[in-house]
Amino acid sequence: MTPSTPIQQRFGQLQSQGRCALMPFLMAGDPDLATTRASLLALQAAGADLIELGIPYSDPLADGPVIQAAASRALGAGTTPGRVLEMLSGLRGELSIPVILFTYSNPLLNRGMERFCSDATDAGAAGLVVPDLPLEEAEKLSAIASAAGLDLVLLVAPTTPAERMGRIAAASRGFTYLVSVTGVTGVRTTIESRVAGLVQQLKAMGPTPVAVGFGISGPEQAIQVRDWGADGAIVGSALVKVMAAAHHGGGDVAAAAGAFCGELRSALDS
Repeated sequence: MTPSTPIQQRFGQLQSQGRCALMPFLMAGDPDLATTRASLLALQAAGADLIELGIPYSDPLADGPVIQAAASRALGAGTTPGRVLEMLSGLRGELSIPVILFTYSNPLLNRGMERFCSDATDAGAAGLVVPDLPLEEAEKLSAIASAAGLDLVLLVAPTTPAERMGRIAAASRGFTYLVSVTGVTGVRTTIESRVAGLVQQLKAMGPTPVAVGFGISGPEQAIQVRDWGADGAIVGSALVKVMAAAHHGGGDVAAAAGAFCGELRSALDS
C-alpha cells in the first residue's frame, strides 16, 4: 500500500535509503514564538526529518524538569495553543518536513477534539502525540484525527504488557513512539539495553515504524538507537537544554538548535 500521509511518506523515503529518522523536540514559545519559528527552520536546514512541537501545558505529567521549565517559560510568555497554531500556519511554504504536535488531553478536550484536529491540520501539522491519553480513548481520537488528515501517534513504555503493546502498535498511525525509560523525559547518559529487544518486538508486530524517545542525550545514544534497529530517534530534553543555555547566555537560540541538530544528523548518517 502506498503511504498516504506526510509522516508515512517521510519514513518510507528514509527506509528506502536505509537511514534513521531524526526527530528533534522543542517547546513552542520558549522563550517566545518568534524564536520557535526561527528554530523550526534552523532544525529543518540542519537535517531534521520530522519535528515534534510541544504545546506548553501547566501540568505536564510525562515531562522531566528541563521540559517542564521550558513549558513554564513559554506559558509565562503568553503562549497558547491558538498562538502556536497561528505561528505554525505562518510557516507554510517554508517548513516542508512533517510537524507532530505534542499536547496533553486537557487542552485538546478544552478546544474540542474535532476542532483541535481540524485547526491543527489547517495550520500545517501532520501528526499528534497525546502522552496522557489511554489506549481506549486514543482509539476514538485516532478516528477523528485521521478524518482531519492527522496521524495520531501512540506511546509504548518499557512496562507495557506484550498484549497491550500489540494493540497500541496496531492502533498507532505514522509511527509508534517507544519510550526508552520508565519515568519522565530527561537527559540520560545511557539507554537501557532492553530497549533493543523492545524495538525488535514492536517491529515484529507490524509494518508501522518505531521511533525511540525519552533519554537520547546526544550523538552516541542516537547511534545506539539506530543500531538497535529503530526507524527514528527523538531528541527532546537535550535540545531544549542547549536552546535554554543559548538564550540565557545571550546567544542565537535558533543557531544553537541547528548546530546541535547537525551533530545528531552527522552521527546518524555515519
